[in-house]
Amino acid sequence: MRRQKAAAANGKSGPEPEPPPADGDADLLTLVAAGLSVRAFEAHDSQAPVWRISGNTLVHKALLRDAGGVWNSFEKAWEFAGADPTALLARKLAEQPAPAGHNSGAPAAAERPHYWGHRQRVRDRAMTAGVESFQDYELLELLLFYGIDFKDVKPDAKQLLARFGTLGDVLSAEPERLREASDKVNQRTIVLFRTVRELGLRLARREVIDRPVIGSWQKLLDYCHAALQHEKTEQFRILFLDRKNVLIADEVQQRGTVDHTPVYPREVVRRALELNASALILVHNHPSGDPTPSRADIEMTREVKTAAGALGIEVHDHLVIGRKAHASFRSLGLL
Repeated sequence: MRRQKAAAANGKSGPEPEPPPADGDADLLTLVAAGLSVRAFEAHDSQAPVWRISGNTLVHKALLRDAGGVWNSFEKAWEFAGADPTALLARKLAEQPAPAGHNSGAPAAAERPHYWGHRQRVRDRAMTAGVESFQDYELLELLLFYGIDFKDVKPDAKQLLARFGTLGDVLSAEPERLREASDKVNQRTIVLFRTVRELGLRLARREVIDRPVIGSWQKLLDYCHAALQHEKTEQFRILFLDRKNVLIADEVQQRGTVDHTPVYPREVVRRALELNASALILVHNHPSGDPTPSRADIEMTREVKTAAGALGIEVHDHLVIGRKAHASFRSLGLL
């Protein structure tokens, strides 16, 4: 209103034009036009503010790095310590030649890498059509998106599967072997793989724990395969059942080498008494992949059965888990 009155006093009609933005505002608008946003926060280990630049940072990666920024992969932002970097970045952006035919901040078509936009297309497909139709390498590639920034990871997904064989083998591989297979694999990727594998195991365990094993035998087998088929050394587990054959506990009793696990019948029976278990299912894996019981497996099972039977505890079965199959002592007539 005051501006309108001043304009009328000068013989002009309409509101007075807004003044041009201050330098700081102009710099901020330059960043916004480039698809970047800036915000400050207090660092825990310093009184000086830290500035985070986020948004369309991939296009301006070199500029942000050359300006002194450090990539924070957790926050998905470039960080600058000390002074507000807005003016510096605005000046560097202004010095850059604009891509022909573009004002979006994206590189011209001729400058784009072959995988430009691929990650977003895969994510969009996952959201609209689901991941059920994804091939194994596509599922693995989708995981790698969240572990490896700014790179084409489709070749790495295929390379990891070719090296290890299956998705389960990749998720279970040792960190050193993963890094040998792909130099892009980092700590974040390894943590992501381990988390996904553990989530799968816990979901499978929920399908069998606190339920009668008689009515969920296939789910029990699926869980045992998920837990053991990718292990690189032998592992001896015991499934403890109550009087109604409900699974009350699943515990790793011993870990061994690639072809041997020491099992002590006295320890097996002692733990069963502690849990007030009425029956057991013994489970162990053969890292070689062949689930055929060995002579040592048969003798150990007989010893455990004898020790448990003396105290009224039944051994329902002994399962040997291989890579793609399993062996049941009861089905084989060995119990």
